[in-house]
Amino acid sequence: MANPTSSLRLSPVDLDEKIKLGSKAARIESSLDKTELEAATATLLARLSELQDAFHADGRHALLLVLQGRDASGKDGVIKTVYGAFNPTGVHVAAFGPPTPLELRHDFLWRAHQVVPPRGMIGVFNRSHYEDVLAVRVRELVPEPVWRARYDHINTFERMLTDSGVIIRKCMLHVSREEQHDRLKARLDDPTKNWKFRLEDLKDRDRWDAYTDAYREMLERCSTPWAPWYVVPSDDKAVRNHLIARMLVETLESTKSAYPPMDEAVRAAAKGFA
Repeated sequence: MANPTSSLRLSPVDLDEKIKLGSKAARIESSLDKTELEAATATLLARLSELQDAFHADGRHALLLVLQGRDASGKDGVIKTVYGAFNPTGVHVAAFGPPTPLELRHDFLWRAHQVVPPRGMIGVFNRSHYEDVLAVRVRELVPEPVWRARYDHINTFERMLTDSGVIIRKCMLHVSREEQHDRLKARLDDPTKNWKFRLEDLKDRDRWDAYTDAYREMLERCSTPWAPWYVVPSDDKAVRNHLIARMLVETLESTKSAYPPMDEAVRAAAKGFA
């Protein structure tokens, strides 16, 4: 019997085709209902937990997942659901807000480089160094020649990381304008969530088209063989989580991580241990 979730799989951005960032691209249909899909995702999450143990013990690579997306696209939800499968001791989450005065005195990649996971660890960036070609561009915080040069800087930075053993996967959580409206409205109506609502959320709604242009150029300029971008349809949270979980399972399985053999000195010393 065919796996009913086999068609729910992410592929890197195809640079030979026009990148679709309209409302239709924010949703993908599943043949499973929500309960069935969440059960299939739970199986993937259990597999992630198994894979992490060997990945951590092997220690040859690090894994970095970059999450970018508009407000309310689900970055926190992915971290809670998908990264919740991992042992916390082997995971590091870094969130990127407005740069601090100290960070502004350094190059724009300085703050990102400091929190790249070491080998054996799995890291996630909640927003990232890509803010410097997204928000910085759209809000006109620096002159165009400054942010435009950053695409090449980012590609070189990520190439250096991968040459050092860091596996990079980058997900743009693509949410439609309509779905974002509903989620922001829900935040306003829910006292446990309205603290997350910022004035800039409304201002960025008015910059929708400018952000679309910025996201499209980011994907076109910075999806590389060594650090590919994936556009994740994110209107449906269950589908979004399933897609990212499957991609991470496939990525970790591709490393062929294995538990290292016991040190021979330890083995010899442990003979007769009871």
